[in-house]
Amino acid sequence: MTNVRRRPWLAAAGAVALSVALPVRAQAPLPVVTSFSILADLVRQVGGERVQVRALVGPQADAHAYHPTPADVRAVSAARLLVANGLGFEGWLERLMRSAGYRGELLRVTDGLTPLPAAGAGKRDAVHAHGHDHDDGEHDPHAWQDVRNVLHYVQRIEQALCRLDAGGCAGYRQRAADYRARLQALDDEIRAAWQAIPAAQRKVVTSHDAFRYYAQAYGVTFLPAQGVSTASEPSAAAVARLIRHIKAEGVRAVFVERLSDPRLVERIAREAGVRPSRQPLYSDALSTPEGPAPDYIALMRHNTRVLTEAIRGAGG
Repeated sequence: MTNVRRRPWLAAAGAVALSVALPVRAQAPLPVVTSFSILADLVRQVGGERVQVRALVGPQADAHAYHPTPADVRAVSAARLLVANGLGFEGWLERLMRSAGYRGELLRVTDGLTPLPAAGAGKRDAVHAHGHDHDDGEHDPHAWQDVRNVLHYVQRIEQALCRLDAGGCAGYRQRAADYRARLQALDDEIRAAWQAIPAAQRKVVTSHDAFRYYAQAYGVTFLPAQGVSTASEPSAAAVARLIRHIKAEGVRAVFVERLSDPRLVERIAREAGVRPSRQPLYSDALSTPEGPAPDYIALMRHNTRVLTEAIRGAGG
């Protein structure tokens, strides 16, 4: 039997070939949980493929009426970043974090903003004060309805992702910068749309008080049939006052948010002699992917388009 000696260079070549053949293990996406669908979109815009995002309250779902599921508790427990709006919007969040034993970072994107006071805070307004179910009654939490506030949200998300994933920070910063440019263009677009409508005609009735930031930013008057929560119900006297106000002010644009029961607004419109819009507004949640508001920018464009079209149609 011939004794074949193994050449060292063959052994080395085999080791190199083996090392080349082994796949490089990619970094697992950063697990992020957001309180509701709008924040999930913002995190995806900044995080891209380096994040895996789950929204506790998904598209066309109501954060005011949310009840955690066992799957939600597991998702929060496994997350490294939990993104919430803050300002009392998620009254259920602290209980959920305790149930999940959450030990990751909690990011409240409204921290650092100057919030608007809640409708009726400090005084009772004849049209607006109908109560709410948020855990912080001093501030209106719907800050995302002003695009300039979402610029702040995006900066906070970028900073949090960079803290947790330094290797992806350059990408997060670039994606955030690109998205902020799109948001600035959106803000300019909304302002231009309203500039074409006389200020005296910018009056709208909605089914709850979720648009006060939009109103202040873009010069529109919103008269809500409910308080800041979709769970609150106005009194009969408040409804009667609102109907009288609609008639006195000549309001012609009446809308229902996608999450609201339309019967109240339909009754108010009928008694005020106004036809409600057939196109809903999206206030606290995105639409499904095939709907008109599958992401934040699309949501703001949709709301602005249907609002301005309704007012121009009524005026013409």
